[in-house]
Amino acid sequence: MPDLSTLLLFTAASFALTATPGPDMLLIASRSAAQGRRAGLATFVGIATGTYFHALAAAFGLSQLFLAVPIAYDVVRFVGAAYLLFLAWKAFASKSATVTTTVESKKHSSIQMFRQGLLTNLLNPKMVIFILALFPQFVEPEAGNVALQIMILATVLNTVGFFINGTVIVAANHMMRTLGGNGKLKFLANYLLGAVFAGLAARLAFESQR
Repeated sequence: MPDLSTLLLFTAASFALTATPGPDMLLIASRSAAQGRRAGLATFVGIATGTYFHALAAAFGLSQLFLAVPIAYDVVRFVGAAYLLFLAWKAFASKSATVTTTVESKKHSSIQMFRQGLLTNLLNPKMVIFILALFPQFVEPEAGNVALQIMILATVLNTVGFFINGTVIVAANHMMRTLGGNGKLKFLANYLLGAVFAGLAARLAFESQR
């Protein structure tokens, strides 16, 4: 298990990285504004679960596949971009946003939001590279089981992410409520969500491996 000083240093690094606005935060914020706190939280839980999968892959060396076989990286990258475009189309095509009521908003399945967050994370090969670049700096082979250390680090990262993104979820939803939460605003929020998905798809499709 990593020692206390290593965990504290990693926690500080996680806070700095997670607090910096990025694709995950933008997705969670737009989802919370468009569909409520429950949808935002379910999206975050899906993303956090994806982080665990990536950490497991790194722990068992599976993530090295992306570095050894560049075509594998590109396949996942384009599949991920296609999936994000599909989500963007669904958001743009949804006309219910203009007449959404409190009861109707509950129809947005938390499982569906979780699944979308999970798949968005899993189909982002940049997350694999991020974990491969960051985690080894805080792993100490002499401190015990490396896989266990990596999973502990992933838990620290997700815990920090929970508090930061939890604040984002509450703030985005509160802003929407403060502005009135009327049909027109919900309509615009849904279009913002679609734009976020489309932007993430373009970013993923046109960025090369680094």
